Amino acid sequence: MACTMFAAIDVGSYEVRLKIYELSPRKGIHVVNHVSHRIELGKDTYATGRIGTELVDELCSVFLDFQRMMKEFGVEEYRACATSAVRESKNSIVLLDRIYQKTGIRLEVLSNSEQRFIGYKSIASSSERFSEIIEKGTAIVDVGGGSIQISLFDKDNLVTTQNIRLGTLRLRERLADVAERTVKYAGVIEELLNNEMRTYRKLYLKDRNIRYLLLVGNYIQYINQYIHKDPSINQITKEEFITFYDTFIKTGQDKMAEALGFQDGNNSLLLPTLVIYKRLLEETGAENVVILGTDLGDGLAFDFAERKKILKPAHNFENDIIEAARNIAKRYHTNRNHTQVMERIALTIYDKMKAYHGLSKRERLLLQIAVLLHDCGKYINMSHSSECSYNIIMATEIIGLSHMEREIVANIVQFNSGRLKPFEELVGSTLLERSEYITIVKLTAILRIANAMDRSHKQKIKNIRVNVKDHHTMQILVDTAEDLTLEQAMFQEKAEFFEEVYSLRPILKVKKAD
Repeated sequence: MACTMFAAIDVGSYEVRLKIYELSPRKGIHVVNHVSHRIELGKDTYATGRIGTELVDELCSVFLDFQRMMKEFGVEEYRACATSAVRESKNSIVLLDRIYQKTGIRLEVLSNSEQRFIGYKSIASSSERFSEIIEKGTAIVDVGGGSIQISLFDKDNLVTTQNIRLGTLRLRERLADVAERTVKYAGVIEELLNNEMRTYRKLYLKDRNIRYLLLVGNYIQYINQYIHKDPSINQITKEEFITFYDTFIKTGQDKMAEALGFQDGNNSLLLPTLVIYKRLLEETGAENVVILGTDLGDGLAFDFAERKKILKPAHNFENDIIEAARNIAKRYHTNRNHTQVMERIALTIYDKMKAYHGLSKRERLLLQIAVLLHDCGKYINMSHSSECSYNIIMATEIIGLSHMEREIVANIVQFNSGRLKPFEELVGSTLLERSEYITIVKLTAILRIANAMDRSHKQKIKNIRVNVKDHHTMQILVDTAEDLTLEQAMFQEKAEFFEEVYSLRPILKVKKAD
C-alpha cells in the first residue's frame, strides 16, 4: 500500500505548529518535517476574552506559509485544530471564518475532552512501555498554555480525566503585575495553584497510589536533556527534578533558559511550568516522571491513520471512553445491575436493526453511554431526574466525546423519561442539526424499550433474542422464571413511539425458564 502524506496543524495558546507525516501500514507514522511559530493567542483570550485583529492577521500569514509547505511535500490530507485560546475566545466563530476566507484552511476547535483524548492516543500509540507503565499506578498530565489535564488509570483502564484551568500562559497573565513586585514569584504561583491541586487530590487521588507521571509539556524535554545529557534516557526521578528546581530558583530564569538551550523566546513561561510540575509531583506522590515527547499533532496523525485503517491500534481506546462513563455512573450511584441488563438489551436490539436505523459503530457507543448514564440525575433530584441527568452530562467531560456527541447523549437520556421536544423547540438552545436530532430520536426509542424491559429493576430477564419479521414487526423473545406483568405493561407504553420511529412494531414474547 502506498504512503499517505498527512499534515497536522496545532493552534495552541502561545505557539502554532505544523507537522508533516508519512503514514503507511508497513512503516507506521514517520515525521518528515515540522515547524513552529510563536504567537501568543492566549495572551489576548485570557486577558480580554477576545483575540485581536493583529494576531488573527498574523495567524493567517502563518497559515499561508503552512499551505505552501504542505503543497511542497505533497500533503493529501490535513487536520487543523485549535485548543483553549480559540475555544474560550468570544469571537472564535468570526475568527474561524476569517481564517478560512483568507487561507482556505478550515480550523477546527477541539473540545477539551477531544483534545485530551487525541493527546492520550499519541502517548498510548507511541510507547512500547505504555501498557506496562499504566498497570503500576499512572497519571497522564498534559500541561498546556491554558490548562492542566490530569488523567488517571486503574490498571489498564482510563477511569477519569479532569481539567484544571491554570495552564502556564494563563498563570503568567493572571500574575503579570505580581511578577514585577516580588522576589517570591514562585511562591505566589504555588499559592494560586494550591487550592485547585488540593481539591483535586481530595476528590480523585484518595486511596490511589501514583508511581508514574506521564508528562506532556513543551519544556520537560529541555529539563531532561539538562539533567541527563543522554537523549536515550526518558525518565526523571522526583529527587532529580527537585534538585533541578532548586538550582533554577537560585540561578534565575534567564540564565537557566540559556543553560537549557532555550531559544523560542518564551522564557517567562518557564517558571510557571516548573512550579506546576513541582506541585504535581507533590500532590500525586509520584516518584518518577516519564517523558514521551509526543504532542497533539502526533495524536491527530494517529487518529487519522486509525480512522482510515492505515494502522490498527494495539490499545482499545473505545473501552477507555466506556470505562470513563462507568465511573461517572458510579459517582452518581446509579443502579449497576439494572444498567447491565439494559446495556445488554439495548445493544442487542441495536445490532439486530442495522438495516433499519442506518447508524454506525460510533452511534452504538453513544447509545451504550446513554444507557450507563440514564439514571444519574436521580442523585440530584428524583422528581426531575431527566433534566438533572441532562445537566450532569453536559457539565461533565467524557473523554473521547466531542461537545456535539455529549449533547446527543444528554438528550437521549433526557428524552428517555422526559417529553421528546420537537426539533424546532431545540434550535434556539443547541448546535444540533437535523441529522443529529434524528440520531437522538432513533436511539431514544431503543433506550425506552430497554428501560421498560427491566422496569422493576429486578433483572428478571435471563436471555434475549431479537428478530425482525417481514419488515413489519420486531420480535423480542426473552427467557425468564419471573412474572413480567409490570415489564410487559411498560413495554406496551413504549412500543407506539418505537413503531413511529422505525415502522416496526415491537412484540415482547416470554418463554418461561425452568
